[in-house]
Amino acid sequence: MGVFEPLGQQTAPVVVYQRLRRAILDGHLPVGSPLREATIAREFGISRSPLREALHRLEEEGLVEKFPYRGAYVAQVSKKTIAEIARVRILVEPYVVEQALPALRGDQRLVLLENVDALRRASRTGDPVAMVDAHLSFHGMFYEHCGNDLLRDLWLSWQSKLQLFLVADHSAFENPSDMFDVHGAFIDAVLSEDVDGIRAHVVHHIHGAGDSH
Repeated sequence: MGVFEPLGQQTAPVVVYQRLRRAILDGHLPVGSPLREATIAREFGISRSPLREALHRLEEEGLVEKFPYRGAYVAQVSKKTIAEIARVRILVEPYVVEQALPALRGDQRLVLLENVDALRRASRTGDPVAMVDAHLSFHGMFYEHCGNDLLRDLWLSWQSKLQLFLVADHSAFENPSDMFDVHGAFIDAVLSEDVDGIRAHVVHHIHGAGDSH
């Protein structure tokens, strides 16, 4: 039995991309899985052209790796890489949050509130993909609005690796409500502009997640 159901008339590359991305992030296509074009195109009932476009987009996001003469595979990420990212985040993320505060408490406050609400909704659904997306979107928001392009690009280089690792390690969100709860004090510190509290919660959150995230 295949992984995918036929798409029918929905053959646009964006639909193929969405289905593939979902299959990767919900664990139906585990890290390291081969992505054989002929097999996937047959299961979807589509030509290879929209599939190749979708795979290219996923490769740009870092969720797919392509190798000469071997084809495409779901990207892999090691615990060592995640631990290294965590160590760097402990150093830079308090600064990133502080730099983003003026925007997020000012003209971008709606963005902050929307991300907080997305965390709450994802926690309620218990959907691992929604939870991972909301979790990373929340942290990425600070890098996006910190006013430093180098730090924003740094986050973008980490994001797909963190996505893949969190999906592979569902124990990170064994209790869905935990995801919102562990961010609660951090959110309160951000909303009250408690810089010392922000530093403490960022370090505690990332340090506590370093072994599993």
